[in-house]
Amino acid sequence: MDFTSQLCTYRGEIGSLILILLTVLHVPVIAEATPWPQEATTTTIRVQERVHVEEHVRVAKITCDGTLYPEQCISLLSSLPNLASRSVTEMMSIVLNQTVIEIDLCSCHVSDVKKTHENLAGVEHQALDDCITLFEDTNSALREIISQFEENETGSKPYHNLQTVLSGAMTNVHTCLDSLGYHGGNNLADKFREKLTRVTGHVSNSLVMLKKVPESTKATNDEVFPEFGELQGGFPMWVTKRDRRFVVKDPKSMSYDCVVATDGTGKFKSVQAAINSAPDKSKKRFTIYIKAGKYKEQVKVSKKKMNLMLIGDGVGKTIITGSKNVVDGSTTFRSATFAVSGAGFIARDITFENTAGPEKHQAVAVRNSADLSVFYKCSFHGFQDTLYTFSNRQFYRECDIFGTVDFIFGNAAAVFQKCNLLARKPGEKQNTLVYTAQGRKDPNQNTGISIIDCKVDATRNLAPIKAQYKVYLGRPWKQYSRTVYIKSYLGDLINPKGWLEWNGNFALNTLYYAEFQNNGPGSNTKNRVKWGGYKVITNQQEVAKFTVDQFIQGNKWLPPTGIPYSAGLS
Repeated sequence: MDFTSQLCTYRGEIGSLILILLTVLHVPVIAEATPWPQEATTTTIRVQERVHVEEHVRVAKITCDGTLYPEQCISLLSSLPNLASRSVTEMMSIVLNQTVIEIDLCSCHVSDVKKTHENLAGVEHQALDDCITLFEDTNSALREIISQFEENETGSKPYHNLQTVLSGAMTNVHTCLDSLGYHGGNNLADKFREKLTRVTGHVSNSLVMLKKVPESTKATNDEVFPEFGELQGGFPMWVTKRDRRFVVKDPKSMSYDCVVATDGTGKFKSVQAAINSAPDKSKKRFTIYIKAGKYKEQVKVSKKKMNLMLIGDGVGKTIITGSKNVVDGSTTFRSATFAVSGAGFIARDITFENTAGPEKHQAVAVRNSADLSVFYKCSFHGFQDTLYTFSNRQFYRECDIFGTVDFIFGNAAAVFQKCNLLARKPGEKQNTLVYTAQGRKDPNQNTGISIIDCKVDATRNLAPIKAQYKVYLGRPWKQYSRTVYIKSYLGDLINPKGWLEWNGNFALNTLYYAEFQNNGPGSNTKNRVKWGGYKVITNQQEVAKFTVDQFIQGNKWLPPTGIPYSAGLS
């Protein structure tokens, strides 16, 4: 066994020991009692042990009721001492600690495979690197939750925040498996499937346990997200008057923290260089003005770059462009021209594009996993997989999204409002176009795509020949795929069926696809699919769940951004 493998093994053993200590330290000291006769003592101990085990299993079963992985849940919880005296959050914390330990071991296993398998293709190395990155992000997020529970047993973060973090953690793990399964001939996914399924089982069970946290500890309507701190005049203390005016006035007339220009008139010529200059984990808005020009670079906004704002000179003027794609050897995850994961991100008046073309298949323009992120008056250009709404809470307002197949996809809680979703002319061998492919894997994730007051139509180059193609609103990428179209204009290119199968009967009864009061020639629902998971919503309360206010808690974090939005249906 080499040093790396030994280190990973020791890490796993130490982690398991820590978990045992965490649970054992809660065992109360039992006072000495007057000795009984040996036979009576033995019988009494056996009875006590049986009662103890039965009580453990009973409490574990109650806590695990409703989970998708009950045996795994009961097995872990029933091994804990004094289970009946533990709170739900305490039990969740122990489950998540175990999850962190198992993800660390998976990360070590990935590193070992990279080192020992000499016949791996370049794209397989990328897929393994995807997993390492995703594991790091997942454990970072889970440790935040555990820390919150340790500081305050009832959990000081709002319920919706915790649900979002856990939903994102599960998405990360499934994305690792997707990357490993899609690329190369070494069956890498099979090497990790059992371990990662167990990890997602822990997270899934935690999502169900979260619902059982007493109501008094969950978020209230008056609760402000901790990220924003105290309010002053309806805004967080760190939001300056300058920040609040960015949308009200012409942003180009404002002052900036730095300027990017291809002609050298700014501080930086590269968008990435400007982003790198921003402070890490800033609570203050850091604003970058990107002058008109074409920036040929692959840009990444890491999790450390929080509260970043990029402002361009307008769509078609400030363009960030790239062409990485799956056919030429990239994973879908790494093909993104622009990838952002820093919370509180805002972009406006910028075009993001991937110019790989339809023959290159998956080629992402933007991959977004930034919680509480906004894209305003931006444009996304690509063909297949243009906009990867990867995870967390996202809002898109007055944006244009162009593509051919699954060109809005992912597993975020994403709301599109007053946007243009435009199908474009595909490659010569393509005759089917699909707007969305939502990837909710678990029914307890708070994710989905909500399209409100948008225009769903064809581009100018597709419009004259649209009759040659079958065009659909969406198809189920994962088992619990969820997408709703609300009060939107649907053009006449939409197939009367409305929605397309992914593979036979897969997910047709477990998905949630819905339409509510849409208009336009493609909005007639008379001949829509007859799937068990499809519905035409008629209840105002049901559709309200997918509004900005309820679906992404927008009323709590969008006001400080200054971005216009409608909280409800009107």
